[in-house]
Amino acid sequence: MLNKDKWLFEITPKNSLFDLNLKEVWEYRDLLMLFVKRDVVTVYKQTILGPLWYLIQPLFTSITFTLIFNNIANIETGVVPSFLFNLAGITVWNYFRECLTSTSDTFTRNANIFSKVYFPRIIMPMSVVVSNLMKFGIQLFIFIFFYVIYVFKGAVISPNITVLLFPILILFMAMLGLGLGMIISSMVTKYRDLKFLMSFGVQLLMYVSVVMYPLALIIEKIKEGKIPVFVGKIIEYNPMTQVIESARYMLLNQGSFSYTGFLYTGGVSSLILVIGLVIFNRTEKSFIDTV
Repeated sequence: MLNKDKWLFEITPKNSLFDLNLKEVWEYRDLLMLFVKRDVVTVYKQTILGPLWYLIQPLFTSITFTLIFNNIANIETGVVPSFLFNLAGITVWNYFRECLTSTSDTFTRNANIFSKVYFPRIIMPMSVVVSNLMKFGIQLFIFIFFYVIYVFKGAVISPNITVLLFPILILFMAMLGLGLGMIISSMVTKYRDLKFLMSFGVQLLMYVSVVMYPLALIIEKIKEGKIPVFVGKIIEYNPMTQVIESARYMLLNQGSFSYTGFLYTGGVSSLILVIGLVIFNRTEKSFIDTV
C-alpha cells in the first residue's frame, strides 16, 4: 500500500468554518451581472403594466396608510405631509423586504441549477440584492417627484446634511436583508415550515419598524403607560427602526437621528451578514441531500 505522503494530490471536503470563497465570487462577477440582468428582465415579463408595478405598489400602500393611520387613527406626522411621511418609510422598507424575501428561499428555488453546474452559490442571493437596487432607485425617484410637488405647495420640508450618509444607510439595509435572507434560506432546506411563516414574520416586522408611525409616538405612549416598556425596547433596538427613522430625518428633516444608533445599525448589520455568510457557506456543501 502506498504511503499517504506519496500522493501528488489529495481531495478533501472544505470544512473550514470561515472559508467564504470571496475571491472566487469576484472571479465570477460576470455571472453575477448576468443573474442581475435576468432578475430585472423577467420579474414583470408578460405583464400588462410591466415596470409600472414598481410605482403602483408604494403609491397605493402610502395612500392606504395615510387614510387608515393618519386620517382615521389620527397619527400625527408633524409638519411633514402624511402621504410623504408614509411614502418615505415604505420606499425604504420595500428595499429591505425585497432583499429579505427574495433571498430567503435561495436553495429551494434554485435547486435545479445548483445540482447541475458549479458556481459560488452566494452569487445568487447577491444578485437579488443588486437587482433590487434598480427597483429601489425607481421608487426613490417617485418619492423625489412628490417631494418637489409638496415643496412647491409650501410644505416645510428639507433634506438634512446627514443625507450624505444615505448611501451608507442603503448599504446597511442590503447587508441586513442579505444576512437574514441567507440564514433563513439555510434553515428552510431542513425546516420547510419557515417558508410559510415568512410572510407573517415580515408583516409583523414591518409593524415594529416604525414604517407607518414616528418613533417619537412610541416613546410618548411608553411614558403614558399605554405601551409596555419591553415592546418599546423591541421597537427601539430593531435595526430597521433606526434605518427608517434615520432615512426620514435625512430626507425630510423630521424625526430623530443619532450617530450612536447609526453605528449600532451598521454593527448589527455587519454581524448578521457575517453569520449569514458562514451558515450559508456551510449549508451549500450538503443542502442538495435535504432539498
